[in-house]
Amino acid sequence: MAITESTSMRGSKPSSSILNNETFRSIVFQFVTVVCIFGLGWFFVTNTIENMSQRGMSAGFGFLDSSAGFGISFTLIPYTESDSYFRVFQVGIANTLLVAVISIFGATVIGLIVGLMRMSKNWLVRTIARWYIEILRNTPLLLQIIAWYFGVFNLLPRPRDSLDWGGLFFLNNRGFYMPGPIPGDGFTVTLIALVIAIAAAVGLRYWARKRQEATGKYFPAVSVGLAVIVALPLAIFLLSGAPLAWDVPVLQGFNYRGGVSVPPALCALVLALAIYTSCFIAEIVRSGVQSVSHGQTEAARALGVKPSWTMRLIILPQALRVIIPPLISQYLNVTKNSSLAIAIGFPDLVSVWMNTSLNQSGRAIPIVAMTMAFYCLVSLFVSLIMNAYNRRILLKER
Repeated sequence: MAITESTSMRGSKPSSSILNNETFRSIVFQFVTVVCIFGLGWFFVTNTIENMSQRGMSAGFGFLDSSAGFGISFTLIPYTESDSYFRVFQVGIANTLLVAVISIFGATVIGLIVGLMRMSKNWLVRTIARWYIEILRNTPLLLQIIAWYFGVFNLLPRPRDSLDWGGLFFLNNRGFYMPGPIPGDGFTVTLIALVIAIAAAVGLRYWARKRQEATGKYFPAVSVGLAVIVALPLAIFLLSGAPLAWDVPVLQGFNYRGGVSVPPALCALVLALAIYTSCFIAEIVRSGVQSVSHGQTEAARALGVKPSWTMRLIILPQALRVIIPPLISQYLNVTKNSSLAIAIGFPDLVSVWMNTSLNQSGRAIPIVAMTMAFYCLVSLFVSLIMNAYNRRILLKER
């Protein structure tokens, strides 16, 4: 009897229920979560639109075609007071991207140099780099922007007493002035030659790397590539009759006319952003380099590799795998921190769009939404590019 009961118990199967299915429960919970999120968002949107309609306010984007009616002190693209609000939005985007690109480039170069100085065997160099980082990164960025603007550029001499470099470059409290290029007929050929030279340099670098991996022989692809980028367009430029003139700034009245003028606010903003961010990049570079085993350096020294080649060809390529992820965050911070330009009156996106346009049109919701969308898209684009590069340099399992 006991044997029969034991056999029947072993043969029976537990009752199966769809509620006990882990996959089914996971799908249901995710579906319910998504529905709740969309429902909550729909409630807030419809409630906001209803409240705005009761107060005679509009949340639409029809105002973008209306004339803005105000001027902008500095623009990269053509703009007049009769242009639309959408044109103002474009001007703000162009100015913001200009600040971000220049600041990122400057911060990267300065950060790399200071980071390598932090590891120097020279006590003075190492100490200077250390205090540079400790002082500047522990000072608020807004304070540095204001200090550069009011404490440096506003105290420069007047235009008549400008700092003069060779009669071509001038610096005063009105800004920085330099010659502006005036392309002539046939200059397009030079630009095409420049594009071809850059493509050739990239191809040469790719070929040199593959050749080194296959044979171990080193080819100076960087120096040769730079020579190609300079020599080919220059040769085409001279053969086509040098179709490029320069508009040199000239002092007329109380200021310089002609050429390219950079306002003091832009100079102060770019310098502050580049210097402040370079402190963090320097520490990222230092930690990345120190993460590489010291045995790599000793092995390179034993093989007779030059110290400069050891750093450039052995240490830095491995350190990049540690440097790139935190470096992405610093690049994103530069773009978002550029919004502090409003403190010194530089017409970036926040200044001309979130401030002037919002106060004048009263369309808070679409203006704020467009501003948030711009910064979000820029951040996602930078992250996409840097993550793609990071995946490319990661060690591949064989």
